[in-house]
Amino acid sequence: MVRKVVVIGMGYVGIPIAALFADIQGFNVVGVQRRSKRSGWKIDWLNKGKNPIGGDEPGLSELIARVVKKASLKVVDDITTCKDADAVLIDVQTPTDADRIPRYESLKEVSANVGKHIRPKTLVVIESTVAPGTTDNIVKPILEEASGMKAGKDFFLAFCYERVMVGRLIKNIVELPRIVGGVDPESTKRAMELYGHVVRAKLCPADALTAEVTKVVENTYRDVNIAFSNEVALMCESLGVNAYEVRELVNMLPNDPTNPASNPVRNMHFPGGGVGGHCLPKDPWLLKYGLDTYGKFKFLPKVIVDSRELNEAMPAHVIDLVEDALKEHGKKLEGSKIAILGVAFLENSDDTRNTPSATLYEELERRGAKPVLHDHIVRDFDLPFTRDLDEALVDADAVILSTKHKEYLKLDLRKLKEKLATPILVDGRNAYDENAARKAGLTYRGVGKGRRKNEDS
Repeated sequence: MVRKVVVIGMGYVGIPIAALFADIQGFNVVGVQRRSKRSGWKIDWLNKGKNPIGGDEPGLSELIARVVKKASLKVVDDITTCKDADAVLIDVQTPTDADRIPRYESLKEVSANVGKHIRPKTLVVIESTVAPGTTDNIVKPILEEASGMKAGKDFFLAFCYERVMVGRLIKNIVELPRIVGGVDPESTKRAMELYGHVVRAKLCPADALTAEVTKVVENTYRDVNIAFSNEVALMCESLGVNAYEVRELVNMLPNDPTNPASNPVRNMHFPGGGVGGHCLPKDPWLLKYGLDTYGKFKFLPKVIVDSRELNEAMPAHVIDLVEDALKEHGKKLEGSKIAILGVAFLENSDDTRNTPSATLYEELERRGAKPVLHDHIVRDFDLPFTRDLDEALVDADAVILSTKHKEYLKLDLRKLKEKLATPILVDGRNAYDENAARKAGLTYRGVGKGRRKNEDS
């Protein structure tokens, strides 16, 4: 018997999970994507066996081509295809707004439409990241009202979050443990069976609320650790110390698994010019929102909130470094052309979600500078950018390395200096050797790179 799986949302989560299920014998997969101005083109690309995700994504292009050729994956713009599905996976955007409140318009709309069309015994899985309490308190009532059925009795519902990262989408889905949280034991059981076809690692059963909390805590943990490293980096800059050397020395403590209670190991994260991506910039706010909305008692999770705000402030600090270097050359930030290298939030990808480069661009404009964004991988973006590197660099008064694309690491620093009106390089990702930059005639600044007094002149 062939099982039909419908995956709604052809993005960084939906595309690889759809292709993986389509590669399993006995599965027929239909992807659903709106024909929007920004993303509608993906439908035709995928149906031609082409991979719409840019950058380095091992194995994905070959997988898509294979499953489309054998006709086990097709993509449509009609959500009524859910009417004969055995399982429906929902992978839509769940951003937070300027007030740090989750925006569930897409999730609510899709849930209502899915509810109108599913048949009894269908399994619905939310893979999109949501605030704790969302599956039970928002998605479940919408599905029940639209379908006229009861979750856990007439149809089944689970929250099973993704652990993907651009650059290793397939690897993470297949090889990392998966948390499966149903709204009732039967929903958990059925979702466990489904994911067992594509996940080789351990499947961990839970209830929906526990799974939701685990997802946002997982990313919040990383965000807090990055904030610690960024705070240390600022301290090191002030003291005239190299934070990356400090990090290396701290992390020399050995891993001793024989005595976990007193294990000396440390894993200090990398500091940098900002934190981007779909998860880290919003998941702490989703966690707080779940607490504020559904928690039995209220309190301010200060460590989490302060960490998020510190990370959000790092692009502004990068601009402070630019301004400091310009003063050394007798120039002001206002009116200066500033080249920002990298639009994507992560090196060698085309993923621009919550990219710090957008904050850099907007803050530079606010301070009166003339920013120019460059990226050779990204297809489109809400802000203007160029794919011509010389257009960004020639006559710039400073260059900010925001994204560590491998192409930027190949830059000849002496030739870079010749292109610039003012020879300033601000390294937001510890990508360049400081001594090499100075020897090339560049005024160098770096996040976490403190300068001693004798270097100020």
